[in-house]
Amino acid sequence: MHNGPVTEERAGVDRDRTGPVEGPAITRAARAAAAAVTAVAVVTAEALAGDGPLLTGIVPYALGLAALVLAAGRWPRAALLVSVQTVIAFRAAGLSDVGWIWPATAAYFLVAAGDRPVRGPVRGRLDALLRRLPDGPAFAVGVGVFQVAFAADWELFVAGMSGRGVVAELGAETLWLALVLAAATAWRNGRNWRREEAAGRERAAREREAEARRRAEAERLQIARELHDVVAHTLTVVGVQLRVAVEALEDEPEEARAALKTAQEVRATAVTDLRSLIGVLREPGQDAAAGGNMALAPERGLDGVGELVERVRAAGLDADVEAAGDPAAVPAPVALAVYRIVQESLTNAVRHSGGTRVDVRLRYEPEAVRVEIADDGPAKPAGRPARASEGGGHGVAGMRERVSVLGGEFAVGPGEHGGYTVRAVIPVPS
Repeated sequence: MHNGPVTEERAGVDRDRTGPVEGPAITRAARAAAAAVTAVAVVTAEALAGDGPLLTGIVPYALGLAALVLAAGRWPRAALLVSVQTVIAFRAAGLSDVGWIWPATAAYFLVAAGDRPVRGPVRGRLDALLRRLPDGPAFAVGVGVFQVAFAADWELFVAGMSGRGVVAELGAETLWLALVLAAATAWRNGRNWRREEAAGRERAAREREAEARRRAEAERLQIARELHDVVAHTLTVVGVQLRVAVEALEDEPEEARAALKTAQEVRATAVTDLRSLIGVLREPGQDAAAGGNMALAPERGLDGVGELVERVRAAGLDADVEAAGDPAAVPAPVALAVYRIVQESLTNAVRHSGGTRVDVRLRYEPEAVRVEIADDGPAKPAGRPARASEGGGHGVAGMRERVSVLGGEFAVGPGEHGGYTVRAVIPVPS
């Protein structure tokens, strides 16, 4: 996106957003053409009238009005005021006999088609004064009313023209001025509408880009959580079972065979989960084709909690599950979060607790699911580093993120009667 000064050739806007004033969105070529038409029209009209001096009066008059049209690109209101004063001065001095209003047509149009005189912050008294001025059409109408009133007064009381003659001379010019201002206002409104439409499209594009980044970040974090949960749990349980198999291989071959079988089952489950995740990563358009969100997580639910506990028992810990309520009413996202919290907590208990027992308590209530996993490991001695699960590692961070995304509460730390406890309350949408 271009953030530098916008030139009129690129955007059709003659403006400097950091400057004191902003002119109409008319290109230099258009202003140059308007200036040339003004000069030619004034000289032609005066030459046809044949009353004023051509070189000493009319040519300077026409060139001056043309120069003011060019200057209106930067100072439109000042150029209009000077143009009106120039017309009045030449008419009052008898150097021009044609037109009170139409010689300043281009200046009127540029003001009526312009924007407010100040953009951006107010930098001084001049900016503050310009900011109080009305917008382009209102300013042009005010100047036009003043010029028509002055011209009528001059013709009536100075030139001695009759009322009928004043109406005949100024009526057509007043109607011309009204048409010019109406055309300029319509052009200005159309231009502003196009600007707003373009700005709206740009805002929508930025919002879509930000939403895409947000979704990509959320998916990345979700994939990271799933990979951590699957890999950490699998490696922990397999490692424990392999150690049991090594120790029991000679004396108790049946126990060693059972440990190896458990390790093989856990490994097979982990492979299935990883293939599910990899399949999603290889098919990024899967959610669009299915008409819903991407199922980044492998299918795991509350019915798998018992299997997790059995694995912990096979790893040597005395584990138990206590459940109350109806798990059928728990939606899939909440069920997956509960499964992963139990999985990560049991993995930490096997790896870090140093205890002999871990209890899982689940309460399925109409408004929320309450989860508590507590082990009986020894309390942390003074001066010793905290457990890995207390240190804010990826596992605890992943659990906290899961609960936070679902609008729940998460707490982790020493239990009331020693050991270590993980608690989560996840609301169930009604």
